[in-house]
Amino acid sequence: MTNPTSPYTPTRQFTTEQLTLRGDTSYRLYRWAATTETARSAPPLVLAHGWMDIGASFQRCVDRLAPDREIVAFDWRGFGASRGARPVDSYWFYDYYADLDALIDHLSPDAPIDLLGHSMGGNIAMTYAGACPARIRRLINVEGFGLPPTTASQAPARLARWLSQLKAPMSIRSFANAQEVATHLLKGSPRMEPEFAAWLASQWAQPGEDGRWHVRADPVHKRVNPILYRSDEALAAWGSIQAPVLWVEGDQTEVERWRGDRYPREDFEHRLNSVKSLERQTVTNCGHMVHLDQPDALAAAVERFLS
Repeated sequence: MTNPTSPYTPTRQFTTEQLTLRGDTSYRLYRWAATTETARSAPPLVLAHGWMDIGASFQRCVDRLAPDREIVAFDWRGFGASRGARPVDSYWFYDYYADLDALIDHLSPDAPIDLLGHSMGGNIAMTYAGACPARIRRLINVEGFGLPPTTASQAPARLARWLSQLKAPMSIRSFANAQEVATHLLKGSPRMEPEFAAWLASQWAQPGEDGRWHVRADPVHKRVNPILYRSDEALAAWGSIQAPVLWVEGDQTEVERWRGDRYPREDFEHRLNSVKSLERQTVTNCGHMVHLDQPDALAAAVERFLS
């Protein structure tokens, strides 16, 4: 048996905060303080993670960003250390929009912020920026393609599937130890440094009373959502964004393999072309998890775009 990999040592340490949003939901915030005088005039940069991820996964990218502004990441409700007061049957995007709005009220009530969202976080950020354009100064969407279009005819079967899944608890696989967690993370992001995977493993999962390591996520996220994705509404939101937008994707992202004929590239290009002020960047030797695969390239793109 090989020895476990030594964990990564962050160069910028974060502090954590548990913030109650909208009355009953405890949100975990990760805050990296600015260390230069220019931070007084710079808006905060807020980082929104994707599905089955956590805010701490941005650490390696933050370590490569200039310390000239405060950076704040967070765990979406039901992920990491963010939880509502009561158990839920499902998670809804409208709660995420409202949570983000309340978080911005807390961080910067009187001035717009800079916002970066990855995957699910990118989708949420795009819709929110279209609905509340005055709240966002600049927006970075990292691989937030959106979901395949749906039709009304799909609604009965989707609802029936959700009702069926409500009859049994959902589950997420567990792991024998932290090294097994790190190995799992590396399978999803094979270009990630093993040292960072070892560090992230202890943030992404935790040991339970049974001696196994459990992902810090509500298994309810595995349940199908009964609400259809309305691509025409997404298109309208993307077209209403007033902030300049940077679109970042990896050159080896396999979105076509994930979604097949349900979501042709032409449909996504149509959505992206609706954005008024758009800049595009493709990161080489990179898959979907851009902040894990190529943190240097992503940090450089963020610095250039925000400056």
